[in-house]
Amino acid sequence: MKKEYIIPIFVPHLGCPHTCTFCNQKQISGQTKQVTANDVKETIEYYLKSFKDDSKYVEVAFFGGSFTAIEEEIQNELLEVANEYIENGKINSIRISTRPDYIDKNILKRLKKYHVKTIELGVQSTNDYILAKAHRGHTFEQVKKASSLIRWNGFILGHQMMIGLPESTKLDEVNTAKQLIKLKPKIVRIYPVLVIKQTKLEEEYQEGEYIPLNVEQAVERSKEVMQLFNKAKVEVIRVGLQNTEEISDPSTSQSQVVAGPYHPAFRQLVESSMWYDEIVAKIKKFNVKVMQVLITANPENINTIIGHKKENILKLKEIYDVDVMVKPDETIKKGSFHIEIEKTYEDILQEEREKLKK
Repeated sequence: MKKEYIIPIFVPHLGCPHTCTFCNQKQISGQTKQVTANDVKETIEYYLKSFKDDSKYVEVAFFGGSFTAIEEEIQNELLEVANEYIENGKINSIRISTRPDYIDKNILKRLKKYHVKTIELGVQSTNDYILAKAHRGHTFEQVKKASSLIRWNGFILGHQMMIGLPESTKLDEVNTAKQLIKLKPKIVRIYPVLVIKQTKLEEEYQEGEYIPLNVEQAVERSKEVMQLFNKAKVEVIRVGLQNTEEISDPSTSQSQVVAGPYHPAFRQLVESSMWYDEIVAKIKKFNVKVMQVLITANPENINTIIGHKKENILKLKEIYDVDVMVKPDETIKKGSFHIEIEKTYEDILQEEREKLKK
C-alpha cells in the first residue's frame, strides 16, 4: 500500500468575500503575504525532497482560503504549477478547499482541466440561522447544490463542519452531521470552534456574548457526530485544528488562541472517549461483578484505548473499580478489541477465604 503524503499550501483569506466571526486565516496560518506561483513551486520542491518512500501517493492541497473565489487568473497560475508536477509524474493529485457559493459548472470544468481530484466545502453548519449568525454568507441550499455538482462531475467531495458555533446546540450539530451524510461526502473534517485573536468572535467573547465550549463539552459533541459519520462510512480525516505555533495553548506567547477547547491531542481525546464507552458497554453485559479484565487489540489502537495520560484506565478503576490490562495483538482487526474477564468479585472473595483457611 502506498504511503500518502500531503503538500500543504496555504492561501490565507485570499479571495474570500466574507469575514466569518470565527475566522482570521492570516493569524491561524502565521502567513500574511499572498501566495505566488513561485511559492507553490518552491513548496512542492521542498516537500518532495523530504519524502523518502519510493512507493508513495503525493497530493498538493490548497488550504486556508476560498480557492475558487480567488481571481481566476491567480487560480490558474497556482494550479498550473501543481499540474505540471502531475504531468511529469512527481505528484498524483490536487485538493482544494473552498466555499459552497463559489462552485458552478464552469468552475468545475476548469478545475478538472488542471486535474483537481478533491474539493472540500466549508459548510460549518446546515442551520441557516447559525450560518447567518457566523456571517458565513451562504445557505444550506447552496451547500446542497454545490455538493451535488461536485459529485456529479466526478470529484471527491469533502465537507468541513464546526462544533460550538454561536447559538449552536448539540442537536444542531447532530442534525448537521445527518444532513451532510445525505449529501454523500467521502471525507469530512470536524472543527471545534476556537476563539482566535482579532476576530469578531473574540469581541463577542470579551463582551460576554459568546461562551466557548470547554474541552470536555467539545469532546462529547465531536464524539457524537463522529459516530454518525463512522456508521455511515464517511471517513473523518481530521478532528480539531492542526497544532502549530499559532494554534497552541492560549497561555503561550505565540498562540493566536484566546479561548475555547484547545488540546494538542484533541482527536485522541474523542476517539479514546468512544473506546471507553464501548469497553464500559461490554463490561456491563457480563453477568458477574467484574474486578479485572484483559483487553486485546491491534497495536495501532492500544494508546487510544488506554487514553491520554491513561485516562480510560484510571476512569474505569475510579468509577467501576475495574482493573484493566491491555495487550497488543496484530491479528485483531483495527478498530476492534476482545475483552476477557480475568477476575470477578467472587474470585476475590474466594482468594480471601483461602487465605483465612491457611
